[in-house]
Amino acid sequence: MNKKPMVILTGPTAVGKTALSIALAKRINGAVISADSMQVYRHMDIGSAKIMPKEMQGVKHYLVDALEPGDEFHVVRFVEMAKTALTEIYEAGKIPIIVGGTGFYIQALLYDVDFTEQECDEAYRASLAKLAEERGNRYLHEMLREIDPASAEAIHENNRKRVIRALEFYHHTGEKISEHNEKEREKSSPYNFAYFVLNDAREKLYQRIDARVDAMLGQGLVAEVTRLKETGCHGGMVSMQGLGYKEILEYLAGESTLDEAVYIIKRETRHFAKRQLTWFRREREVIWLNKPEYQYDEEKILEKILAVLSEKEILPS
Repeated sequence: MNKKPMVILTGPTAVGKTALSIALAKRINGAVISADSMQVYRHMDIGSAKIMPKEMQGVKHYLVDALEPGDEFHVVRFVEMAKTALTEIYEAGKIPIIVGGTGFYIQALLYDVDFTEQECDEAYRASLAKLAEERGNRYLHEMLREIDPASAEAIHENNRKRVIRALEFYHHTGEKISEHNEKEREKSSPYNFAYFVLNDAREKLYQRIDARVDAMLGQGLVAEVTRLKETGCHGGMVSMQGLGYKEILEYLAGESTLDEAVYIIKRETRHFAKRQLTWFRREREVIWLNKPEYQYDEEKILEKILAVLSEKEILPS
């Protein structure tokens, strides 16, 4: 059976995936599927560092500006929406490029991971949510660390929904969700794929993160979050738990100063980049593109990608 082609271009936040993905798409007749948990939301442009229409240079993008901030977005929905996009891309004779930093989403799509919901115990889930409200996210996260350290390492304590899901999975099955996901990861992919991770020296990456956060402030991040709040968006929404949005909401609520909020955004974004890299290092068949090795020359990086795609027969002959 001939497997359909797929290119994955990922890496830590602020490493420069967007510009490289556009250059690549133009060279291989590609279309982009965003694997980003925030760029999918409309009206959330600045804090998500969303690619804007003029930056797309005519390259078709999917899963960008596809949902309202009040909509739920999770791995199961991502896979459903991405598969619909894949059908359209293949029918158009193009090559899909999955671009974004949410490794969990990429893995689910690439290996067709089964995330069938276990039977739900509403009472147990509600009790965990109540615990989080009363004692905070960290308390719940420590509960997870006791039963499943690998999941606790991979899931941020503020991602309450995924922490609860992991605790719930263990409660129902007696199995760690990290071990379940590991088994699913052993599946072979139904795609003929190349999985690239763009990376940079840590100090350079952290400088880029700090500069990006400063730029977001200059572009009007506070005004963007203020508008969202005025339209009814609140901290309980999945969308508003995103980095940058959560902290600015707290500032607007008088829970911190703007300087404190900015400091926390920068710190948490650096931590996020570190967790992303840890995730990608665990993945199989990954090709690392370390920018210093290419003297930061995007054309050289692009040529490397094209050589790999040719070797793997992902490009049409």
